[in-house]
Amino acid sequence: MEFTSEELARLRVASDVDPLWETALSLHLLQNRQAPLVFGPWRREVSASLRRSGLAPAAQALMRLCPDGAYFPDFLTPGRGDADLEDGLDRLLSTPRHRLRAEIARLQALSRGPVPTGLRTLADGCPEALRRLGAALRAYHRLAVAPYLPAMRAHAAADRTIRAHAALAHGAEGLLTGYDHLPGWRYRNQMLRAPYPVERQLALRGRALTLVPAFFCVRAPLALVDDSLPPVLVHPLAPPPGWLERGGVHGGAAPVAQLIGVSRAELLRLLDRPMTTMDLAAALRLAPSTASRHATVLREAGLLLSRRQGVRVLHHRTALGRAVLEGAVERPRGSGAMNPASELGES
Repeated sequence: MEFTSEELARLRVASDVDPLWETALSLHLLQNRQAPLVFGPWRREVSASLRRSGLAPAAQALMRLCPDGAYFPDFLTPGRGDADLEDGLDRLLSTPRHRLRAEIARLQALSRGPVPTGLRTLADGCPEALRRLGAALRAYHRLAVAPYLPAMRAHAAADRTIRAHAALAHGAEGLLTGYDHLPGWRYRNQMLRAPYPVERQLALRGRALTLVPAFFCVRAPLALVDDSLPPVLVHPLAPPPGWLERGGVHGGAAPVAQLIGVSRAELLRLLDRPMTTMDLAAALRLAPSTASRHATVLREAGLLLSRRQGVRVLHHRTALGRAVLEGAVERPRGSGAMNPASELGES
């Protein structure tokens, strides 16, 4: 991908993970065995939930529309990290009929086996088929994506902080050079090279490129196939192994949440990397003033530190905060019963 000076000036980073990109990419992960250490526990958990809820057939139908292969329809991912699920679904279900036909025809040409009847009616823009698609995506997202959003948003917010710092210090070219830490990525002389699944040159033609961080993206970045659509480059956030266990999203309220409150426990858990108040507010879907108040309580309790770095204030989890989070604090011998909840309880 080659940039002009004007295209560099228009470069933007998505403000959040995109719900429909994450839905599509998570469907891919259920179909393959990529990154087993990172996503294996998530696969097992979601697969079991799909069976228990009776949504396994709907998920299988979605996988036929969104296969883990060389192509899946662009209309499934209309967002650029700038819309919530319902807005994204509105865009998807408003796809013009000519696009539905063209993209599903391309999918059928690349598919092996018979074409499901549902795809044919969807290609015709049948309102009932579109309604069923929207309902299936909404139900699948609620089970396979929504429970994990705090961890996903925390990683996206931390990534955005890194990109913002690079852009403030070195401009748009510094932002792009910052991707050199990803395997196969390199930006030099206004040319970005990335390990795309196939050989391709993405032409911007003066348009603004949006970089979209994606939690369920593994190794290779992705872009829309149709060059006439607003350009996006979806890239991996690369969460570490164990993110699911540390996130505590599958076992109910952790003991520390009962001690200091759910929001403060989640804020403390997010601080695997230093984050600003605005990052924390975005990840937790809180007002900045509320996130700041929670951070102040945790700081006064010795569970986090706040340090100024340039124009930003970054919050860091302390060793005591980590011990509380992991349930490793020992009560001093001879001390009375501890009741931090009375002092740290949420308002």
